[in-house]
Amino acid sequence: MTESADKPRIEPKIGVFLCKCGKNIGGTVDIDQLAKEIEEDTRVKLVQVNTYTCSDPGQLEIKNAINEQGIEKIVVAACSPRLHGPTWKKLLRRAGINPSLVEVANIREQCSWVHLSEKEEATKKAKEILEMAIAKAELLEAIDDIVVPVTQRVLIIGGGVAGIQAALDLADDYEVILVEKSPTIGGKMALIDKTFPTMDCSICILGPKMADVGNHENINLISYAEVTAISGYIGNFEVTIKKYPRYVDENLCTACGDCVPICPENVVDEYSGNLGWRKAIYIPYPQAVPASYIIDEKSCLGLSPLTCGKCVPECEKEAINYEDSEKIFNYKVGSIIIAVGFELFDASKIPEFGWGNYSNVITTFEFERLINAAGPTNGELVRPSDLKQPKKVAFINCVGSRDKRFNPYCSNFCCMESIKDSLLIKEHWPDVEVTVFFIDIRAFGKGFEELYSRSREEGILYIHGRPGQIKEDPITKNLIVNVEHISTGTILSENYDLVVLSIGVEGSSDSIPFPIAKDPKGFYIEAHPKLRPVDTPTDGIFIAGGAESPKDIRETVTQASAAAGRCGNLLSKDEFHVEPLYAFVDTDKCNSCGICVSRCPYGAISVDREKKTPARIIPVLCKGCGTCAADCPTDAITMTNFTDTMILRQIDIALRESASEKVLIFACNWCSYAGADLAGTSRIQYPTNTRIVRTMCSGRVNISFIKHSFNRGAGAVMLTGCHPQDCHYISGNDFAIKREKRIRSWMKKNKISDERFVIEWISAAEGKKFADIVSQVSKIASK
Repeated sequence: MTESADKPRIEPKIGVFLCKCGKNIGGTVDIDQLAKEIEEDTRVKLVQVNTYTCSDPGQLEIKNAINEQGIEKIVVAACSPRLHGPTWKKLLRRAGINPSLVEVANIREQCSWVHLSEKEEATKKAKEILEMAIAKAELLEAIDDIVVPVTQRVLIIGGGVAGIQAALDLADDYEVILVEKSPTIGGKMALIDKTFPTMDCSICILGPKMADVGNHENINLISYAEVTAISGYIGNFEVTIKKYPRYVDENLCTACGDCVPICPENVVDEYSGNLGWRKAIYIPYPQAVPASYIIDEKSCLGLSPLTCGKCVPECEKEAINYEDSEKIFNYKVGSIIIAVGFELFDASKIPEFGWGNYSNVITTFEFERLINAAGPTNGELVRPSDLKQPKKVAFINCVGSRDKRFNPYCSNFCCMESIKDSLLIKEHWPDVEVTVFFIDIRAFGKGFEELYSRSREEGILYIHGRPGQIKEDPITKNLIVNVEHISTGTILSENYDLVVLSIGVEGSSDSIPFPIAKDPKGFYIEAHPKLRPVDTPTDGIFIAGGAESPKDIRETVTQASAAAGRCGNLLSKDEFHVEPLYAFVDTDKCNSCGICVSRCPYGAISVDREKKTPARIIPVLCKGCGTCAADCPTDAITMTNFTDTMILRQIDIALRESASEKVLIFACNWCSYAGADLAGTSRIQYPTNTRIVRTMCSGRVNISFIKHSFNRGAGAVMLTGCHPQDCHYISGNDFAIKREKRIRSWMKKNKISDERFVIEWISAAEGKKFADIVSQVSKIASK
């Protein structure tokens, strides 16, 4: 498809259907007069007025007219395309016409409802909106849905509780490949002692699920491995997995442990919160899956070069293999679930708390391992400095969270973590005094407030304030905590035997080898936080658990099952239909510069710079934002049914009359256009001299569109879109902003007042803001 496809047909056979929507449109816009004027348009074969075009009788009338008159394309002048656009597409499909051959003129939300008392001007505006739609419809091309086969296999990256839940939900019906970077699945949940608010033994409820994963015939568990490459698209992802050598055959090892006593090397045990020791050959913990030992190649004396080897003769199963090496696996999968979890905040970043310098300052994760029966002290609460039981323990909440120096967000479960841990102390060691320092207690979940109340009843002291500094007594190793008690306004200085930092979390540093966007703190960004919370912007890839945001176990499991459900819905189909909205390349114009590659957040574009081959776009990966098209220096890229020519023609019609008095608005479909719709549904009035050109993203707005608008005499031009952090296409408006400097430089050279070009970010919920800003800019255009 090329720009030559934009040439209109000799006999376009366009049908125009005008909706009165009762009095919603007909009470303001003179629909009958509008119909008479449009009938004179030679591009239009049929004009029909309906009371309600969206109703069943209205749609039947349109369908009959299409079939009787041989209509090939339709323009519906009615409500917003965001509301009933899909309705018209389905109607065309039923009428035997390609559903892409419809254009909607929004004369309700963006005309009649916002100009209720200006009927004459509203009718004039409605005519121009309709003519803009006809001009675009004339150029519409029939484009079929993209149909792709679906491989009924799923890859799950991460074997924590989210990955485990998702795998078990899917495995009865589909083949699951579960990849975990550690020697065992289980994640952080397997290492904590109890779960809140029910105080269940964590490994007691997770262990059976881990075993189910290891034993399920449809789950291919690949532990101690990572995904090194992902390519492809929904239904057809090609993945490469690298499995690192364990030096112990997990299929032969019986986890008897005979190899451990003979090993001479002692290593700090990361699975004990670095508070205990393990051997160079070890199993992370008794319930590990796979239930196999592993050799730490950095610590083992028997690997490079062979200087020990004492464990080999101890293994009756001959499972130890010093010649083990990396293995590469390649799979084709239909879908991917990212469940890589989160990372704990590094408490050493807050030196005033002394973690890493003072031995008796520990984190909540270290505390969990300390009091766990399988931990370094067999579950005894002791101070690391002298292994004595503490008499006074302090918890400090929000360490690394709700702190502008590090992470301004709440980590979601830290308050409940310290409440749970303080209760565990009271249950097992009732004579220990426990104090919790807090900013706010956020006990928002089911059963959370009750657990908090129970902790207060047990005599746990809560002090409202964040400690400013902790100092260590060099002799006793006790800790002096200084804090301002916000509730009383007093300065406190108390001695404690042990201080526990309730640390927050950050996004995982493990990025999958595919362009899925993360927020500044490393959490994967969902397609929509409310409506598509487990989908990523790339179809077929889902997220679950701590990879998406901080969350507790209950919420993690819920989201994992949701992701599995979304994934299962896809895998249940033999093929998947993708809306045909994508960019395409004129290979004759492309100079292989590669700028388009840097503009695409979906990895849909590739260019071989060495061979100088034209850019290649994978339509099924493209989301249709058009950012690449706007920044292509040779105009080699454009969009299906949002071509440059279509947009320029709409501009021409919008500014054909009284251009200097008009405000031309480029509005992104998802936010600012929806904000304009909300102004209409809210009946917020603003001037009639506004004309909106809808694009899928502000990133689609080429600088040439702005120049063309001013060259046609526009009084003012507005570029509007989502707020930067909410861009539906991740980074489209970031690139739109970067064009501003060049636009204003051109304006200055052409002596165009700087105030006549306005960039505003308007959400779908900001109808009043849209109306207010448009009203202000209208005054500029009227000068």
